[in-house]
Amino acid sequence: MPNFPNPFNPETWIPFTLGEEAEVRLSVYAADGSLVRKIDLGRLTPGFYTDRRRAAYWDGRNALGEPVASGAYFVIFQAGSVTQTRRLLLMK
Repeated sequence: MPNFPNPFNPETWIPFTLGEEAEVRLSVYAADGSLVRKIDLGRLTPGFYTDRRRAAYWDGRNALGEPVASGAYFVIFQAGSVTQTRRLLLMK
């Protein structure tokens, strides 16, 4: 599912679903491949994580808490043995 609310907001929610309990983490990378931020959501139960209360949240900041530049980013979603990559556009 696409992130929301839209690319013109520096913070974003990344919805996902889980078919089984798993350790969930997201890694955000810049277009040049450098790691921007790791987000560890911990062990989650099966279900729909599709609204603001439950979806993964990224505040548009790097690991040092600094706002990142506008541009294309890649989010690698890992849940147990499942790994997916999504492109995310951030514009300020």
